[in-house]
Amino acid sequence: MTAPEANDAALTVLLVEDEETIVEFLTMGLTYEGFTVHVVRDGRDALPAFERVHPHLVLLDIMLPGMDGLQVCRTIRAESNVPVLLLSARGEEFDRVLGLELGADDYLTKPFAMRELVARVKAMLRRAAMRLRDATDATSRGPIAHGEPFRFAANGLEVDRAERRATRDGQPVILKPKEFDLLCYFLRHPGIVLTREALLREVWGYEFPIDTRTVDVHIRGLRQKIEVDPSEPRLIETVRGYGYRFATRR
Repeated sequence: MTAPEANDAALTVLLVEDEETIVEFLTMGLTYEGFTVHVVRDGRDALPAFERVHPHLVLLDIMLPGMDGLQVCRTIRAESNVPVLLLSARGEEFDRVLGLELGADDYLTKPFAMRELVARVKAMLRRAAMRLRDATDATSRGPIAHGEPFRFAANGLEVDRAERRATRDGQPVILKPKEFDLLCYFLRHPGIVLTREALLREVWGYEFPIDTRTVDVHIRGLRQKIEVDPSEPRLIETVRGYGYRFATRR
């Protein structure tokens, strides 16, 4: 299942959260911003609600009754590339990292300001809409749209942005949505040092500084899938003190 197409109608957010004060806070704030919010308070009800509502984005608490948010995230990501934003308490560092590895796009640590949540939600929805346009453009107008190619290849890696497929030395590579977006961006900018801030802006769509480990976690996951030896990466290099660089040759 792909992310539902955004249009002029209200965008739908599935909120999976059991703390009533947070439910009220988020529902009021998101509704004010023009979103339609569907609330689920038990992890066991999240997946049926997801299938019924077809949300544009999921806000998912990690600690839930019935089924924890990590299992919900794993199941959603197995069948859909709908953006998932985890909500976590300060002491849940391990769970946040695991959630990102399971396919969540990012996380937000409680307590947080409504302004930051809305900014992240809108950025994630913009990126999802861009992915959908890529696929539509490739189908309707051929391999080139907006001046950018839909296929990239380097160092034995090939990606097809329209089909959302990647191969390494001819073998399929199964990537999470954000891992795929990262790989595309690296392939479009080989040999260039890219800061974490630049990646957050260009891949996540964040137009503001944030404190998050999501870039490092997603790059670690990407290395696990494309590097011969992830402990000694030769494709995605770490440039200490600056960020990352995609090697121009192996």
